[in-house]
Amino acid sequence: MTGSMTENATERFRPTRPDRLELGEGIRWTDGGVVLVDILAGRLLATPDDPALPLREILRLPVPLGAVAPVADRPGTWIAAAGTGVCLLAPDGTPTWLATPEDRPGPALRMNDGVADPAGRFWAGSMAYDTTEGAGSLYRVDHDGTVVRVLDGITVPNGPAFTADGRTMYLADSAHGVVRRYPVDPATGTLGAPEDFLTLEDGSPDGMAVDTEGALWCAVWGTGTVRRHLPDGTPDRVVRLPARQPAGVCLEGTLLHVTTARVGLETPGPYDGAVFTVPVDVPGTPTPAFRPAPASPVTGDLA
Repeated sequence: MTGSMTENATERFRPTRPDRLELGEGIRWTDGGVVLVDILAGRLLATPDDPALPLREILRLPVPLGAVAPVADRPGTWIAAAGTGVCLLAPDGTPTWLATPEDRPGPALRMNDGVADPAGRFWAGSMAYDTTEGAGSLYRVDHDGTVVRVLDGITVPNGPAFTADGRTMYLADSAHGVVRRYPVDPATGTLGAPEDFLTLEDGSPDGMAVDTEGALWCAVWGTGTVRRHLPDGTPDRVVRLPARQPAGVCLEGTLLHVTTARVGLETPGPYDGAVFTVPVDVPGTPTPAFRPAPASPVTGDLA
């Protein structure tokens, strides 16, 4: 890999699509192409093959939409971290709720980032709208559709991101500038004791992805950068973008796609909220699908 990029590297990377999202996140490479969300607007979007064309809206929900994963053997169906819980989304956007665990007393909560792991489980975090300290959680959706709280006391969870063998999970607590690494039992989804993998002094770790060498790509909110760290934590590459709030990352082969946000900026720049595409040396692989058990209620007809 090349080393850190020069200060004028932002001149190389300009968005080609006209879209500017409020809070672009959850970008994923699936078998059907690249999808992403505009969280607070509740929109699921697809990226047309022509990089100059606008994003295409797949569906829109009346609640925030944090992230999705495709459902195996159910074309056009998604599992989603949305509103106060997890739902299945039919091709027409109709939700079937598996659970709404964050519809509870206390600060108003919403779901945030989420992803399926290589074993086919879905994982998603939650947070308070006002970022109340420790109000967020991490949930795991098992093959039978059961939604289990596996971690609590998180303020702003982002990721998770998994290694290809499913034995390691990275999870950011963005409010504290830390990314933790957890061992995972692929057979059960049980998490082991975490270790601090990365602590940032500048900006906040946000969306993440793991490439085929096991290195972690991390969007760093507030810095205009996406950073690659080797499996031992060594900084390896910095991509600099002309947008202040990188939020989500996805590797489509050797193309690094980055979502950014305009939310919270008093005077957004011309590229804040854009989607960027940057060539890299080491590829990624498609996002895994959520794989429900054959006898699971998840495999029934969606409402």
